[in-house]
Amino acid sequence: MKVFLDDIREAPKGWKRVYWPQEAIALLMTGSVTDISLDHDLGNDSKGTGYDVIIWMERAVVERGLIPPAIKVHSANIAARQRMDAGIRNIQNLYRKRFS
Repeated sequence: MKVFLDDIREAPKGWKRVYWPQEAIALLMTGSVTDISLDHDLGNDSKGTGYDVIIWMERAVVERGLIPPAIKVHSANIAARQRMDAGIRNIQNLYRKRFS
């Protein structure tokens, strides 16, 4: 399954659109997500941001043995994108250390 987290943009064909981090995390917990594309700003920071999904995946690699999907960031927020990209690199490093 390909998951597209965004509050405004339509998901590309073949992707499942979700609006909030908890929806994305619930799908990640199923183990069936092969690709995920994340926006950062979702219109209501009290419900979370795309970065919250990155944080969850970092923890899940270590604590749950999550095999991370292919992760992309499509956020226009440059500072948030940089923070999310750093988180993605950390997820990949944690996965390599845990499973190599």
